[in-house]
Amino acid sequence: MANLFESQVLAGIVPLKNRIVLAPMTRTRTSDRDVPNELMGTYYGQRAGAGLIVTEATDVAPSSKGYALTPGIYTEAQRQGWRWVTDEVHRHDGTIFLQIWHVGRMAHPSIMPNGEPPWGVTGERAEHSDVFAHDADGKLGFIRAGTPRRLSTDEVSALVGTFSQAFANARQAGFDGVEIHGANGYLFDQFMNSALNTRDDRYGGSNVEDRTRFLMEVVEAAVRELGPGRVGVRLSPFGKYNSMPADPLAEETLLYVAEQLGRRGVAYMHLVYQLMPAGNMESSEFKERHIDHVLLAKVRAAFPGAIIWCGGFTNRESAQAALDTGLVDLIAFGRPYIANPDLAERLKHGWPLAEADPSTFYTRRGEVGYTDFPAYSVERAESR
Repeated sequence: MANLFESQVLAGIVPLKNRIVLAPMTRTRTSDRDVPNELMGTYYGQRAGAGLIVTEATDVAPSSKGYALTPGIYTEAQRQGWRWVTDEVHRHDGTIFLQIWHVGRMAHPSIMPNGEPPWGVTGERAEHSDVFAHDADGKLGFIRAGTPRRLSTDEVSALVGTFSQAFANARQAGFDGVEIHGANGYLFDQFMNSALNTRDDRYGGSNVEDRTRFLMEVVEAAVRELGPGRVGVRLSPFGKYNSMPADPLAEETLLYVAEQLGRRGVAYMHLVYQLMPAGNMESSEFKERHIDHVLLAKVRAAFPGAIIWCGGFTNRESAQAALDTGLVDLIAFGRPYIANPDLAERLKHGWPLAEADPSTFYTRRGEVGYTDFPAYSVERAESR
């Protein structure tokens, strides 16, 4: 039976010191022009006790940006900035993958190049969702996403090359691998959703092969650049975040994607469900469809790689219980890692967890609420 704290080798290639994953979380601490910096290196280095670190979502181009102060991987300065981060993580014997995204329609003209509309699978707007951008007065805050323009077939194909260059930059920046963000209502998720993707070209429609073609072409580019075993994909089946419509073909799409990713040498699938109670994969509190044990067993049968579960885990017991099902291989923790840089050690030894102030999650206050959380000290605790 898998133990949360045992080491393993991801895809037979990438060594992990335990089965704990630092989930990707946007923290808005970049320097000007969205360049990663030494402060971010300190942040990730402090959390190198995780078996696998997945960075905050990172833009492949100016057009992929949906939120202010998120990092990129498309300029030389950004690549060098990320090198600070990977060097610091590796100095602490950690393993780090870069999460790469394109937000698609989840953007606003105020942060798009030349004020152009966001890029969408169609022209349909995310009517009820906000992005972090500049309002009419130039002030940063949450505002409603803009109306997108539909990408042409050639533009979608060209984006594959944009991602390919980002993967090359990630390799040069020293990352151990990449995670493709195909979840949470961003561009890949928009393409895969059968209710939203009403295109009639080779990237859309009712045919699952067409709706997933863009993702698979990008996955193939990643594997070519980084090699098998160094590419992960994050998915959120049945998710409605960012105004995603209910998809009647979600299960069919998930199982098809699982099989196809396995054929392409993908190391892991990172499955997330935002509304799940902490660590509960079988809750009866939610009547909406989610990834239950039956469906997860089908995914396990279709996909030969590792499965990461991210479902609001906050403690050792819920994480180990998920591993005990035999249906998942690694457990991702998000918010608990903000105030507990040594979370893996705290969970292992039963040490208490600190809590972070939500007002510091997205801020320009530097180290405050970011790198100023100390590791747990038995001596300090006993002296109180």
